[in-house]
Amino acid sequence: MNLHEAIKTRRSISLVTDEEVSTDLIEKIIEAGTYAPNHFRTEPWRFYVLRGDGRVKLGKVFAEITRSQQEDVYSDSSKAKVVRSAKNPLRAPVIIAVGVEPSERNNVILKEEYAAVNSGVQNMLLTIHALGLGAIWRTGAICYHPKVGEFFHLSEKGEIIGFIYLGYSAIEPKSLTKTHYKELTTWID
Repeated sequence: MNLHEAIKTRRSISLVTDEEVSTDLIEKIIEAGTYAPNHFRTEPWRFYVLRGDGRVKLGKVFAEITRSQQEDVYSDSSKAKVVRSAKNPLRAPVIIAVGVEPSERNNVILKEEYAAVNSGVQNMLLTIHALGLGAIWRTGAICYHPKVGEFFHLSEKGEIIGFIYLGYSAIEPKSLTKTHYKELTTWID
């Protein structure tokens, strides 16, 4: 698959099988993330691979966060939310949590550190697609909660920017209609 085809055909795959993904493939995916551009070569990305019980441990953190946000922790709806949060990391056999650890250097701009890590995630998603795997990049408020940063032992400035849920696709990706690039482009000569 050529690069342009990979870019145009990559889709978020929200449903994957339980089939194990080899360590070799996971390492190729992570390596691709490290080839993203980053100003001053700060390499601000951090990767955490969760498989097996590691996903259960993350689910416990999600449940704790969700429980702390409920007005009535004893209501049936609150209990259901907590259980659902605990199970979320079990939706894929592998999760790659991607974090940012911003450089302490004065000449480094914080937004550029995040841009570098987000670029790394795109490299990873394209690599996943090219390897015949499926993935979805999940974020949301829980992702940025301080307890998640603590779980991954990030610094005070560090933060998880997303979770890549990874596996072998269990669905056929839907076709996608995009706004034509010409409608979004202004040429200034």
